[in-house]
Amino acid sequence: MKKFIIALVVFAGLAIGGVFFLNYLLSEKQSLVVGEKPIVIGFSLGTTREERWVKDRDAFVKKAQELGAVVNVTLSDYDVAKQISQIENLISQGVSVIVIVPSDSEKLVDVIAKAKKAGIKVIAYDRLIKNSDIDLYISFDNVKVGELEAQSILSVISKGDFAYIGGAPTDNNSFLLKEGAMNILEPKIKSGDIKLVVDTFTADWKPAEAYKAIKDYLNSGKDLDAVVAANDGTASGIIQALKEKSKSGSIPVSGQDAELSALQRIVAGTQTSTVYKPIGSLASAAAEIAVAMAKGQAIEVSTSIDNGKNMVPSYLLSPTLVTKSNIMDTVIKDGFQTYKDVYQSTSK
Repeated sequence: MKKFIIALVVFAGLAIGGVFFLNYLLSEKQSLVVGEKPIVIGFSLGTTREERWVKDRDAFVKKAQELGAVVNVTLSDYDVAKQISQIENLISQGVSVIVIVPSDSEKLVDVIAKAKKAGIKVIAYDRLIKNSDIDLYISFDNVKVGELEAQSILSVISKGDFAYIGGAPTDNNSFLLKEGAMNILEPKIKSGDIKLVVDTFTADWKPAEAYKAIKDYLNSGKDLDAVVAANDGTASGIIQALKEKSKSGSIPVSGQDAELSALQRIVAGTQTSTVYKPIGSLASAAAEIAVAMAKGQAIEVSTSIDNGKNMVPSYLLSPTLVTKSNIMDTVIKDGFQTYKDVYQSTSK
């Protein structure tokens, strides 16, 4: 009888303990179900061809994760159809916000309409998306970038035969850069001090396209005194063409993005300048805005830009001109590039 009573007590204890344990598991399961859903942000990159885009991606993801968000990154490398398909996939996943670096400024209209219909916020990152109902545009002041590029060349030579080598005609930034450059160059062109002997864009920002444009002109036997190049990639192609004619270093060439190879060329004297855009600041601001939008918070900006459909709230950061004299005080001081890489690597 005594053994029976002991066994009954033990059984009852196990039963009661099992009930408590089961309730614990159920409560944990319930907390996982009803707990706050993580914020998921889509980051659709139309390109990573230039060095800077890897920095953008990494900085954006890092900041978003620090803010508790999950980032789904897609890469399409100037393939518009692929980017559209990737954005459609992000929509089907039910992300809260899609941040887009467009491979083409005008061909994402329909897929953005799908995102908005699904209640997803859309941010155009660095490149404006035209004729679309986007919620925000975040970039640098690209007109100012173009002005800095042209001013840096005029500080070296203010008369002669000039070339303007722009970016991709599918990228709205290319037109903003040229607008800025022409703000500076046109008075000189009108006065006759400058003759614009080459004026072209380059498909997909390809250095090979810039190389061909300058090589073909030089092969014609005509003079060239300066080149305003839209970015460091096009500058690299231009400088290669100049090198083949033994003109590298004697003709000033601008650029932008503060790529390592460009800074090495500036140190070597074959490139005149680049424009530094603090990408970490841009990416961090974009991540903060995306997370805030996902939480339903209002975003306050003081600028709006017409994208052909709406006046889009815009957040614009300031660029900085970099020449041989201030590399240490800009890109190296900020940790964007290192002293060792710029000064102790083989110059290009």
